[in-house]
Parts: sequence; C-alpha cells; structure tokens
Amino acid sequence: MVFTHSAHLVSKSGEGEIRAMRTPKPSGFAALIAVIAPGMLVAATGVGAGDLATATFSGSQLGLAVLWAVVVGGLFKFTLNEGLARWQLATGSTFIEGAVRHLGKAVGWVFLPYLLLWSLFVGTALMGACGVALYAIVPAFEQAATGKVVFGIAASALGFGLLRVSGYRGFERIMGVLIGLMVITVTGTALLLWPGADAFLSGLLIPSIPDAGGQGLIWTVGLMGGVGGTVTILCYGYWIRERGRFRTEDLRTCRLDLAAGYGVTVLFGLGMVVIGDSVVIDGGGADLLIRVADVLEPRLGLAGRWVFLVGALAAVFSSLLGVWQSVPYLFADVWYGLRGGAPSTDLMSTRAYSGYQLALATIPALGLFISFREAQLLYAVTGAAFMPLLALALLILNGRSSLVGNLRNRFLAIGGLLGTLAFFAWAAFQ
Repeated sequence: MVFTHSAHLVSKSGEGEIRAMRTPKPSGFAALIAVIAPGMLVAATGVGAGDLATATFSGSQLGLAVLWAVVVGGLFKFTLNEGLARWQLATGSTFIEGAVRHLGKAVGWVFLPYLLLWSLFVGTALMGACGVALYAIVPAFEQAATGKVVFGIAASALGFGLLRVSGYRGFERIMGVLIGLMVITVTGTALLLWPGADAFLSGLLIPSIPDAGGQGLIWTVGLMGGVGGTVTILCYGYWIRERGRFRTEDLRTCRLDLAAGYGVTVLFGLGMVVIGDSVVIDGGGADLLIRVADVLEPRLGLAGRWVFLVGALAAVFSSLLGVWQSVPYLFADVWYGLRGGAPSTDLMSTRAYSGYQLALATIPALGLFISFREAQLLYAVTGAAFMPLLALALLILNGRSSLVGNLRNRFLAIGGLLGTLAFFAWAAFQ
C-alpha cells in the first residue's frame, strides 16, 4: 500500500509479464479450463451453502414462485463481479486496496468487523452443512445433531489440511471434480422431479413472493443473497491474479468465464428450488438432508437417494474449500491496507492469510450447537446485506474516468448496479 498509483500499475503489469513468460500457454481442453477456471471457482464456492440449504428451504416454503429470484440474483452477482474485474484490470489494484485508498481508511475499518461477523456466520453454516451431508451418508451417531457437530468439525479439518498441502493449482483441480459431481447429480435429480413446463416457466417469468406466514420476503432475499456467493465474489480478483490476468485486454476473458460460472450457478439454484418444491420440510434440524432424501427415495429409488446425497456433499464441501481458501485473502488485504506496510502481492504467504485461515477453520465450530436452519438464514441474509454496499462503491469508483479510464461504467453496468441498489432498498423498506 506504500506504492503510488502509477507505480502500483507498473509493478502489476511487470508481474503479469513475468508470469506469462514463465507459464507455457495451454492448448485445447486445457486452454478452455484456464479460461473458465476462476468463474468455476466462483460457482463452486457460492452454490454450496447458499443454494443447497437456502434454495431448498425457499422452494419448500415458497414453491416454484421464486424461481425468478435465482436468475435475478445471478444477474446481480455477474454485474458486481464484472465491475470488480474492470476495476482491478484498469487500476492494477484489488477492490479492497482501491476502496481504502480512494474512499478512505474508514471503509476498511467498517468492512473488517463486518468480515469477522460474516466469517463466523458462514463458517458455522458451512461446517453444519458438511456435517449434515456426511451424517446423511454415514449415520454413525444416534442423534443427527451430534453427527452434524462431529462430521462438521472433521470436514473443516480435512478442508484446511487439503488447502495447506495442495497449493492454488491443486485447489483448482479438487474444485473441478466437486463442481462436476454437484452439477450432474443435483440437476439430474431436479429433472427427474420435473414439475412441468407451465409451472416452471410461470415461476421463472412471472415474479411473485408468496407470504409464507410473513417470511416470504426474507426467504426470497436470502435466496438471492445465497445465489453465487456474497462477500466471496470479492475473491474473484485474487483468483484471476493467480491465473496471470493483469491487462485490460483480459476483461473479455473475465466476462466469458464469469458468464460460464454464473450460468452454472443459476442452473444449480433452479434445480435446488425444484427439489425443495417437491418435498415438505417440517422444522429445520440437522437431519434436513436425510428427510429430503427419504422423501425422494420413493420417487427416485435407492440409487436416486444416494445420487442426491453425493451431489449435496460435493456442493457443500466445495463451498467450504472455496471459502477457507479465498476469504483469508480479503482479511490479509484489508489488514495490511489499514496498517499501510505490506505488499499486496502473494498474500497467501503472509501471516495474516495463514492465521485467518486457521481461525476460519476452527472458531465457527462454536456455532454448530445452534439450529442449522437459523444459521443458514443468518448467513444468507447477512451476506445479502453486503450486495447493495458493494454496488454503491462500484458506482462511485468505476464511474470515474480518472481512475479506470475507458473501462468506466457504461449503460448496462450502471443499470445493473442501480437495479441491485433499488431491489435491496425496496426489500429493506418492506
């Protein structure tokens, strides 16, 4: 953070050229993977906890009427993430660096406690979701709540260990396998439960929010907040940096891989709402997935039950891995930005990154003793509250030609960002 703006740009550009010279250019299928990998990481990280539980609950509570919210949520996230990519490629700095530098350190001091609170909620939700999924497959304990705690802690420890030994490229490969499993199994299950074109298209094209005992709006907002992640969309900038994207010419590649990533995200979210609409969920305890699988088994058979459970586990564990790997970037970036003394490159090697990763993998376990359903709703709504703030910051920073040059906000970007602000302002008023 001690660089001037122009020097910072030069250092980033030089780093990108060095990486490009050292890394051989892939071809064929490997080239395609190189293009869409960061977008797939966005999808795999965002869809696990957010879509699996929140979309299932929303589908069960509200039915197919909220399918439109999945698509709109995906479009909001694409708009925000595209804006983040434009900022980073135009300025050479991450969005957090830019916000602290141009909007003042007060932004960092507000974001830091929010990040700590969000990390606690999301960490608890992810551990609980993994514990629930593992217990559904291996019911080794008499009480489902016990299985949630034990398996949740074990999943967190496994994820932490994998990340410490695999490095970034190993992390990409593991996530690739998990996202393939979850998309195939969950969308396949949804197709077997197909509600019919009329019902599906009605929920997709005619926006409505059922009352659901006064909770329809909050579950809809939670669904939109869970689709594609919330705070974790800031991590896309660190992933494209790992892939060596530093030039403004890389924006087209970023748009392509974000479109692929959010396309997968929306497809998965729609599938989970369809599945949720097909089951009746009484309560919201740790045996959620078991009860969903029990309802699905008579319709899909024993094989269908296990396919759903494997896909659910892949979804939630990929989300846990993605958050454990990426959120420490955010903490390290804002921490050193506020202190004003550390380089912004290679954050993975800093003590702030490794210390926060360890804390993220352990401290939220204390929250495993509260209701899984309530933890999931807290996670989704807390994350959703972040979206309008990010939209406002992108309108301000990306609207200044003096900062981003010809990559400033255009008509579509402005419309998408204003739409995000308008929807959440309306939801808050309601």
